[in-house]
Amino acid sequence: MSKISINLVVLNGDKYIEYCLNSILKQSFPHEQIQINILDNGSTDNTRLLIHDFKNKTSNDIFPKVNFIMSDVNFGMWGGQEKLLKYSSDEYVVFLSVDVMLDKDFISRAIAILDADSHIGAVQAKIYQYTAGEPLTKQIIDTCGFEIYRNRRIGNIGHGSPDGEQFNQASEIFGVEGAVPIFRRQALESIRVMGEIADHDLFWYGEDLDVAWRLHLAGWKQIYEPSIIAWHDRGTTKSHTHGSWLKYISHVHIRQQLSIKKRRLEWRNARWTRIKNDYIINILKDLPYILWRETEVLGYTILFEPIVLKEIPKFLRFLPKMLRKRRAILAHAVTTPQSIHKFFK
Repeated sequence: MSKISINLVVLNGDKYIEYCLNSILKQSFPHEQIQINILDNGSTDNTRLLIHDFKNKTSNDIFPKVNFIMSDVNFGMWGGQEKLLKYSSDEYVVFLSVDVMLDKDFISRAIAILDADSHIGAVQAKIYQYTAGEPLTKQIIDTCGFEIYRNRRIGNIGHGSPDGEQFNQASEIFGVEGAVPIFRRQALESIRVMGEIADHDLFWYGEDLDVAWRLHLAGWKQIYEPSIIAWHDRGTTKSHTHGSWLKYISHVHIRQQLSIKKRRLEWRNARWTRIKNDYIINILKDLPYILWRETEVLGYTILFEPIVLKEIPKFLRFLPKMLRKRRAILAHAVTTPQSIHKFFK
């Protein structure tokens, strides 16, 4: 029986798929203890052909099983990952994105961390930036996980920064980021709400933050471990600009590169996530910070992205449902408001 599943959800990923799959083949952890599950969400490029080639390549290997599911329906990244959970019952699972490459010791080191402490629900790797087709380097950080501020802004730890000593210490973090998190299956099952692990109403954006928050509420630790290495070709930005005006101009430029749909979902889903998961006492404690940021966001949106405000009717229409989910989530929460608030910077 396998120890861990690597679950890959892909849509039109022929630019990356061979790099990603080859990094799985190079894992130092015994292959007979790894199961691979792949879901194609309806690709129209060469992705399916390349996956078939990979499956044929591994047929004589000692991977116990490679499941390849082809769907004509796009379940999204996290909806697809939830579908793949049905194909195995392994103790641990990697939610792999196609634009990620794994270091050869990725699996072995992740399992060692999870085996050492049964209270760890998820592990975050040190993820470097890379560009498909170019040599891998360990120079610029893509992310070391999610951090959260008292105004409820979410950031990727270290994004765009040169690697340094500050990223070499293992630590408990607010949340694992969605590029390639490693989960304890028991932890995922413990946060089901209305039958769902990932919130399907958040389709396509922000599910990872929501899952991370609910793992905290359920009492699970999320650990950043710098010895676990991966590389991610992030599609939005690889830069980190210093200086207030330069940073602001850079932010506007980056936002304009995102699709309108993604910008609307980002605005809506971030607020739904807070409505579902944030303790009232913590909101009141940080209310001045939250109101100031919401004022800034509203002003920016009116000036530069008024089309995002078209998401307000749907946001309001789903509000009763989000409040029902909140009641279900907090009814089973075991973590105190104070314990979570210590992560708010």
